[in-house]
Amino acid sequence: MKHGKKTKINCIQLIFIIILIASICGIVCYLCIANKEKQEYKNLQENMATENHTDEKSDRIEKVKELQKENSDIVAWIEIEGTNINYPVLHTTNNDFYLNYNYKKEETLAGSLFLDKDFDIKNGSSNYLIYGHRNKQGLMFEDLLKYAKEDFYKEHKKIRFTTDKEDRDYEIMAVFYSRVYYKDEQNVFRYYYFVNAKDENEYNNYVKQSKDASIYDTGVTAKYGEQLLTLSTCEYSQEDGRFVIVAK
Repeated sequence: MKHGKKTKINCIQLIFIIILIASICGIVCYLCIANKEKQEYKNLQENMATENHTDEKSDRIEKVKELQKENSDIVAWIEIEGTNINYPVLHTTNNDFYLNYNYKKEETLAGSLFLDKDFDIKNGSSNYLIYGHRNKQGLMFEDLLKYAKEDFYKEHKKIRFTTDKEDRDYEIMAVFYSRVYYKDEQNVFRYYYFVNAKDENEYNNYVKQSKDASIYDTGVTAKYGEQLLTLSTCEYSQEDGRFVIVAK
């Protein structure tokens, strides 16, 4: 009886050891993949860095065009000083694919930064609505949360956004917490539905609601016709929480 009990304990210990080894291997594998991905993006970022300061804007635009030869889904490059946010922006016909794939269309946990599917690439839309994961390795939109502190905003008020046509700085005008609302909830700000304004009133309403929701006053607003840029990522203090930055 004692021998059988001892054998049972030994089996449990063996199973525990196997699970522990598998877990360690999984963590090591994840870290190796994450580090490799970080290095790939670092190389890409170094390539985007411009050396020709006399014609820096057109140089960056040309580099976006070069990236488009590798993947036509690349529509822009976004960069925010003081953060790790320095990546290509992708666009396709759905909002699911680039949640799990990088700019090379390789499957990855970090995903990519991607533009909402409803944005009109050919004719343009009122709002560049861009989504991205947060990541424990600091990739993608993890550093957006730095803007939860007003002091950080005061030192980093602009977002650089480069397409194959123009290279612009966008001024941040609102920073707020939100969430994905249930369909039956009324009188809530569903910022994630706004891509192209039907008219001036809809545009102004989006700007006003963004400003009203902002956790601090930036003193910046937008007028109808000015291009907007909205960055959205997950925020975990509430169910389906979101952290959002709106710039013009």
